[in-house]
Amino acid sequence: MQMSSHAIKKLLLAPLLTGLLLTGCVSASKYDALDDQYNELNASLSSEIASNQLQITRLQGAIKVSVNSQLLFPSGGWMMPPRAQATIAKMAPILAPQVREHINVNGYTDNTPIGPELSRQGIPTNVALSDKRANTVMQYLIAQGINPSMLSAQGFGDTNPIASNDTPQGKLQNRRVELTLTNPNS
Repeated sequence: MQMSSHAIKKLLLAPLLTGLLLTGCVSASKYDALDDQYNELNASLSSEIASNQLQITRLQGAIKVSVNSQLLFPSGGWMMPPRAQATIAKMAPILAPQVREHINVNGYTDNTPIGPELSRQGIPTNVALSDKRANTVMQYLIAQGINPSMLSAQGFGDTNPIASNDTPQGKLQNRRVELTLTNPNS
């Protein structure tokens, strides 16, 4: 039986394409390492997850931890109270050994305009407030042993809302800090 060149190409390429599809963009060892981190974070922070203080999402090639800003900061503030420090401190032992992972600390606010008190403190916009909050969390992670070269912080203000800013519940969801663990080479 004679096979066409097209059939031969399909026969030769099928295993290669299947392998590429199965591996995707993340190697099996990287996937397993992220999966272990994801499971460890879920177990360590189960009470915070149950009380909706934070949410952990497993992404392809990354893990995202969204922390309710009400837990981390008083309204209009950027200094973490002891309860918030305790929550972040629970994450640090899981994150610190993972020096091969980069952690992006992103801050967000709702769309409430900045008041005169914050303006007097040098915080003129929601972007500036969210940046201060992200940097506060980043500095605390560094104090807990996270390698500073593997961290970055950025504030996004009221961009990228995850809920409507028309309700108090929606505003609460939009005031958050997200820590995303990614491979720095991805």
